[in-house]
Amino acid sequence: MPPLFPLPFRDCFEGSFYSSLKDNMANSASGMAVQDECKLKFLELKAKRNYRYIVFKIENQQVVVEKLGNPQDNYDDFTASLPENECRYAVYDFDFTTNENCQKSKIYFVAWSPDTSKVRMKMVYASSKDRFKRELDGIQVELQATDPSEMSLDIVKARAL
Repeated sequence: MPPLFPLPFRDCFEGSFYSSLKDNMANSASGMAVQDECKLKFLELKAKRNYRYIVFKIENQQVVVEKLGNPQDNYDDFTASLPENECRYAVYDFDFTTNENCQKSKIYFVAWSPDTSKVRMKMVYASSKDRFKRELDGIQVELQATDPSEMSLDIVKARAL
């Protein structure tokens, strides 16, 4: 991104104000804002394991939290929370056992874009995905799915190892 101000003037704004200004301009450039709640809930999932999954949706030009999965929820609960005909972003905290019999966990980012959703919706979600994903620091695996079979538990397990 080119500087917003000439160099001598810009130095006056280095720090939080300038960073905030750049972030706001990035949001407007992508046409998408991300609610602070999205980042907060993701941090709670990652650090405190308060949730098994989070489903996000785009509403009024911003990404918002739609659903929070309980820690005891399983993968079937997660997939059932994704709408059949609408796009969503989601994160899922997947627990698994390695071949060496070690308990591990990986955080998956799922870009859900069913074939039956509207073309405009697919375009909005596709064009905003990378920007939103950058806001969630700690994603380990990404899945893009247009059909439930593309995010089956077998595929998730295979990607974890």
